[in-house]
Amino acid sequence: MKLIAAPARLSTATASFDAEFKARLHWSADTDAAIEQRVADILADVQQRGDAAVLEYTARFDGLDVASMGQLELTQAELKAAFDTIPAAQRHALEAAARRVRSYHEAQKKASGESWSYRDEDGTLLGQKVTPLDRVGIYVPGGKAAYPSSVLMNAIPAHVAGVGEIIMVVPTPKGEKNALVLAAAYVAGVTRAFTIGGAQAVAALAYGTQTVPKVDKITGPGNAYVASAKKRVFGTVGIDMIAGPSEILVLADGSTPADWVAMDLFSQAEHDELAQSILLCPDAAYIDAVQAAIDRLLPEMPRAEIIAKSLTGRGALIHTRSMQEACEISNRIAPEHLEVSSRDPHKWEPLLKHAGAIFLGAYTSESLGDYCAGPNHVLPTSGTARFSSPLGVYDFQKRSSLIEVSEAGAQVLGKIAAELAYGEGLQAHARAAEMRLK
Repeated sequence: MKLIAAPARLSTATASFDAEFKARLHWSADTDAAIEQRVADILADVQQRGDAAVLEYTARFDGLDVASMGQLELTQAELKAAFDTIPAAQRHALEAAARRVRSYHEAQKKASGESWSYRDEDGTLLGQKVTPLDRVGIYVPGGKAAYPSSVLMNAIPAHVAGVGEIIMVVPTPKGEKNALVLAAAYVAGVTRAFTIGGAQAVAALAYGTQTVPKVDKITGPGNAYVASAKKRVFGTVGIDMIAGPSEILVLADGSTPADWVAMDLFSQAEHDELAQSILLCPDAAYIDAVQAAIDRLLPEMPRAEIIAKSLTGRGALIHTRSMQEACEISNRIAPEHLEVSSRDPHKWEPLLKHAGAIFLGAYTSESLGDYCAGPNHVLPTSGTARFSSPLGVYDFQKRSSLIEVSEAGAQVLGKIAAELAYGEGLQAHARAAEMRLK
């Protein structure tokens, strides 16, 4: 049977565009009620029984039946051995990607992650103290696919931030360990690693067990059970975000080879059937060329069936009146990945306000950002780029305000504070300030 990938063909010039556009964008983040209940039960069980519960669920869900949690912990020697046994080309690629990711996040730390303070005219010191989290947990998906890049993108910024311990969890169904994932953990400086996954791994990190240490924050993507578990433990620990399906939006002026853009659309569609790939372009003939490229290239893709379902179910090729209008629509979408595939991408970049990551120019494929460009590939999805940011050094730091009021400063600030405190009916607040007045 011939596979057909038929993204919706929309035009901003039609009266029905807004309705059709909204229908294509809609994706429900609601988790199945049965999943929610199952996750709640698992979290409560792990919180109560610790290691015993984790061992039981690992045997049930991953087919990995062992006698103790010690058998599920990967030693540093095992991580190093995995690094030594992978092909030289993979070792070099991991190290090169890690260098670039580390370099980017070190620059990010210098730009926004340093402590600062100043003294005003009366000698009062005001400032901000930035300190790293003590211990974080990173969840790395396993099973159907292995993601060494996720190890680098989660562990390296934590390392650069100065986090004391980085605890990795990764499911290994039937005990099958991915050497490239373990090698990435070695390269990225993971402190401890456990071959556990699912809601039980999130629970172990959030609450701590006899073997798995309790962390301060959990980052990294996972399936619906992992996402539900992260939502439920938020407050006990911090989390990075609740990720939805992957997205790419390409703004094209028709100057990039159509095959390149078609493959860029494929690059997100191949993740899963709910992933979304959208092209915005003012050139109708170019949109036709991209559709022709999709039809021609699809049969040669190993994940062709997933790509076809994604493009047909959620993809769109949208004819706009202009590149300016394309930018306006992009801001409405607030995509995870935004490619500006034009002759002069810097002309349009100032118009773009909302995106997880912006890829400028025909040679900047989104896939380079996923692996080795340097910026983080953990990005806000489902329109949340309107108010949230990529994972970064700042996610592994916290800020404390510094206040040191001088005697002279207390004479000024004390009167202000007392007046407002009396107004709020908080006499002790007011008296505490007044006691320091001469």
